[in-house]
Amino acid sequence: MLKRISGNVFAVFVIFIVLAIIIPLNDVAGGALLDFLLLVNISLSIVILLMTMYIKEALEFSAFPTILLITTVFRLSLNISTTRGILSSGYAGSVIETFGNFVMGGDPIVGFIIFIIIVLVNFLVITKGSERVSEVAARFTLDAMPGKQMAIDADLNTGAITDEEAKVRRANIQREADFFGAMDGATKFVKGDAIISIITALVNLIGGAVIGLLNGGDIDSVMSTYSLATVGDGLCSQIPALLISVATGMVVTRSASTGSFNADVKMQFTRNPTVMFITGGVSIVLMLVPGFPKPILAILGAALIAGGFAISRSRRKEQAAELEAMEQKRLEEIKAANAQGDSNYYRDIDNVFKLLNVEQIEMEFGYSLLHLVDEKSGGNFIDRVVLFRKQFAVDMGMVIPSVRMRNNPEINPNQYIIKIKGEEVARGEILVDHLLALDNGEVTKPVEGIDTIEPAFGIPAKWISEDKKVMADIAGYTLIDPVSVMITHLSEVIKAHCSEILTRQDVRTMVENIKKTDSTIVEDLIPNVVSYGYLQKVLCMLLAEGIPIRDMETILECLSDHAANLKDIEVTVEYVRQALKRTVTRRFADGGSMRVITVDPKVEDVILNGVKKGGNGSVLSIDPEVVNAIVSRTNAEIDKVKDVLPSIVVLMSPFTRVYFKKLLDQFMPGITVLSYSEIDNNTQIQAVGNIAI
Repeated sequence: MLKRISGNVFAVFVIFIVLAIIIPLNDVAGGALLDFLLLVNISLSIVILLMTMYIKEALEFSAFPTILLITTVFRLSLNISTTRGILSSGYAGSVIETFGNFVMGGDPIVGFIIFIIIVLVNFLVITKGSERVSEVAARFTLDAMPGKQMAIDADLNTGAITDEEAKVRRANIQREADFFGAMDGATKFVKGDAIISIITALVNLIGGAVIGLLNGGDIDSVMSTYSLATVGDGLCSQIPALLISVATGMVVTRSASTGSFNADVKMQFTRNPTVMFITGGVSIVLMLVPGFPKPILAILGAALIAGGFAISRSRRKEQAAELEAMEQKRLEEIKAANAQGDSNYYRDIDNVFKLLNVEQIEMEFGYSLLHLVDEKSGGNFIDRVVLFRKQFAVDMGMVIPSVRMRNNPEINPNQYIIKIKGEEVARGEILVDHLLALDNGEVTKPVEGIDTIEPAFGIPAKWISEDKKVMADIAGYTLIDPVSVMITHLSEVIKAHCSEILTRQDVRTMVENIKKTDSTIVEDLIPNVVSYGYLQKVLCMLLAEGIPIRDMETILECLSDHAANLKDIEVTVEYVRQALKRTVTRRFADGGSMRVITVDPKVEDVILNGVKKGGNGSVLSIDPEVVNAIVSRTNAEIDKVKDVLPSIVVLMSPFTRVYFKKLLDQFMPGITVLSYSEIDNNTQIQAVGNIAI
């Protein structure tokens, strides 16, 4: 029963606040209830202020905007009750009378002026400032949300946090935005409360005076009575309002705090004893100014200097303790390492199995490049990797795994290494304080620099210093910053090896994603007709030739349509490529047209006659001299057009495409070979060369 009552006490309290607006509380128990509620209002305000001083961050008091509304309505309901008492009898309880006598000190004018000053301080200084801070905090919190989300994704991708930690941090970001948005509106309650206090005071004073005079009272007694009640009532409402306003300001200004208010003040004011010494010296120097109270300045200066000495001594002790703790920890680590040793550590077979884990994608950096990767040092390489992952998923339909990044002290400080499945596939060298300058054929005047080779495409380039940036830009060089050089190299390596990176688990995840929107095709095909392993091979063969696999529904439907011909996977992939003709055309065409090198029908006949069917697929068996002639002729045609075409495309019939591609990959890897069936009907084809023997 008590638990049920305690669980609903706040709901009852809110209803009581609303009812108190119309109930004459000053008539209940001779005004004792009103006095009790006025004191509760003051106590509640003190509690809220103290709570804001002991929280470490604003979200620890996330209910504050709602509490601000409730306390404001509570204060206004009490204000209405006191106004009713003042206007009806000139008396609204002993609390208000005591406040009035204490502040006025027998002078109504002085008391009223003090009341007005408190109201203006609350309204113009504290409330106005809190309102502005809340507005700016809400705006900047919303603007910073994308950056914070990307930082969380980067930490998740690098393995710094787990999925659960990422979910918690994302939820906190959303709560923070909602909190400051609510605070931006809640501060208007305090502002309105300050305005209504001034109006209520004028109503009490003027209205009470008019009523008193109409009832036959003399002007002196009427003004004395109603000014006392007005000032007392104003102070009873404004002191809690002032405390709440201060609490509001403390909540919205705690964005950069790491501890409670008391802890932050103590830590930050005692951080530098030099400040105390200088301030104490200034206080002593002020004793030379005629008229200043010398004893007070002497005491103040001596206290500050003594405080500086105390802080300095405390800081030295803390630093000595920290150094001793660090040295002790280092000795313990050395002792533990020596005691355990490799032989003891690897007695546990689980520790041996840890050595077998292989990262899908890995980058190792020399120590000169670490600040480009470390976010704490201002590096943005991780953010660029996240953006590349997003773009690669959109372009190719595959989500690349996390890139594991680590320091490698054994390589050149300016070098980096890219590994695929634990093996090095590429490396590059970066000059951190330089820019990579590429000659795109429009350079008018060479700029001095360090000759190098651009790592991603093998293009001759130069490293130029920052002071030559403007000169190189005017000369026509294309300038690339070090981070862009590394991310471009990494992206090209991933594009070239994405078919090796795609795992069966990735394929299963992609299929499950399709199942959410089109479960029928998945249930009919997988795993009864097509296994995950077979589907993985199909997707890897498409990726190996740069064909996006984003349209998984079309791929699965094509496999279902040709279920009878799944034995020869190369033929199956050709059917899938033809089903993806719009995707293929979009990837390799330019403005609705495609410039290609065609293959003579006689060459295709030679290739087709050389195909030998086997149990595990088809092989190409052609006389070496014929192969040499085909390759030489292909190389000659490519040399003619490579300077005018952005990418080389060889076009031929669908029956020989896969075999000709295998032939070229042995001598000229990376050449795109398409079939006529893979080109959209609306695309204009322009032959710029022909391979014939």
